Amino acid sequence: MKQRERLRDDDKRIHQPSCRMNDTEYRLLASGAAACGMSIAAFLARAGRTAARDLGRTAAEVAGEREVVNELFALRRHLGQIGNNLNQVAKAANSGADAIQASAVLDAVERAARRVDAFTQHYLSNENRPG
Repeated sequence: MKQRERLRDDDKRIHQPSCRMNDTEYRLLASGAAACGMSIAAFLARAGRTAARDLGRTAAEVAGEREVVNELFALRRHLGQIGNNLNQVAKAANSGADAIQASAVLDAVERAARRVDAFTQHYLSNENRPG
């Protein structure tokens, strides 16, 4: 496992705020940190910085960003599933077996590519909209 890079002296975290949470809040926090591959402290620091920067943003902007993130995660899951299917087709083809699902998998790749393209176009057109 690669060791994380050390912070420079001016970036070291020297303050240690404390807060209390109930079990549900703590489980949610721990789950979020684990999903990001972060320690709870690093996750809290990142979430705090993000929230502090977002104070001037409207609720619509924050909601729009959540939609973007949700769609990106959905696309990532979908592409992972397609990649798994594509690997199975390649394995079958390389072993001399009939890859009867090849056409369906390639169709899924094409649909996923169109979905990524549509999402990108939608996102870019919304980013360039006047304020």
